[in-house]
Amino acid sequence: QVQLVESGAGLVQPGGSLRLSCEASGFTFKNYWMYWVRQAPGKGLEWVSRLSPDGAREAYTASVKGRFTVSRDNVKNILYLEMNDLRPEDTAQYYCARPSEGHIIVVNIRSLTDFGSWGQGTQVTVSS
Repeated sequence: QVQLVESGAGLVQPGGSLRLSCEASGFTFKNYWMYWVRQAPGKGLEWVSRLSPDGAREAYTASVKGRFTVSRDNVKNILYLEMNDLRPEDTAQYYCARPSEGHIIVVNIRSLTDFGSWGQGTQVTVSS
């Protein structure tokens, strides 16, 4: 069965850094685009980043571009999100997710159910 397990939760000060990890199993990880999404308290789900199967193509939402970096290790089956210069508005539950079988990319993301699989989430809190 497909499993995605996020880790790296933490409380950090503004300007700090944190790296999230997503361990994948139960599917051929290297064949899939992978995504990071987040949900802040009282707000809807927000797409953060996506990365191509080979790690060559990456994209970010405007608010994190230049601060966050997505990467993957297709040998260890791990997706990463390196977050730098964190801001209070980055506070959210972060999820990694995989498109449904047969889908290449996911558009108009509004819910975790838009994906085929997702993890349990990991909390990132940015505060003084």
